[in-house]
Amino acid sequence: MLLLQFSTSHYCRKARLVLGYKGINYQVENLTPGLHILKVKPLTGLTTLPVLLPQIEGQPQAIGDSTQVLKFLESYQPEPSLFFSNPEQQTEALMLEDWLDESIGTATRFVYYHFRAGEGKNINPSLSSQIVIGVVRKQYGINNASVELATKRLTIALEELSKRWRSSEYLVGDHLSVADIAAAALLSPLALIPQYRQGYPWLFERIVKIHQLCGEALPPGL
Repeated sequence: MLLLQFSTSHYCRKARLVLGYKGINYQVENLTPGLHILKVKPLTGLTTLPVLLPQIEGQPQAIGDSTQVLKFLESYQPEPSLFFSNPEQQTEALMLEDWLDESIGTATRFVYYHFRAGEGKNINPSLSSQIVIGVVRKQYGINNASVELATKRLTIALEELSKRWRSSEYLVGDHLSVADIAAAALLSPLALIPQYRQGYPWLFERIVKIHQLCGEALPPGL
């Protein structure tokens, strides 16, 4: 299998965690932001990454969107499962994954790129890095007002995740699920931001553990 990705994308990290947890051999191809559209849009009709190319007879040519990649891999290799046989638990896990994917992952992006353009500029002050950061900020409308809203959204999310992870090893049920994978991947960029590292140590302990379970390299900052 071949994973088309941005090396720094937390949504692509989500796909890698699933691949690693299921022990599926794969390769990655890192694409250039902007130019990636020329390659992925003809494959999926989308302009986003990750895109998984199964390269297996009888399987789809390409799967776009991290959630669809996750669902495909669960169907292709059911064990070890990230889903639940209990319908209520499965619904809860999928709802959490969708919330994290559509809302919290976006909030993380806003806060992270705002930090990288300001206090965190010294992480990589190179011209190429700053150009990419500027393009992302413009593309998504990242400014002081949108970052303030994203910060509030993250505060609520971390309160909810704290209640769940501090009372149980997993966000739902008794084993790792799509909810845990999504949280570990989509909140991972916060590891480079001091206020989050200091304020939520339990979060990064859990992120580290999930990465270890999946055999995935730790995100920057950890």
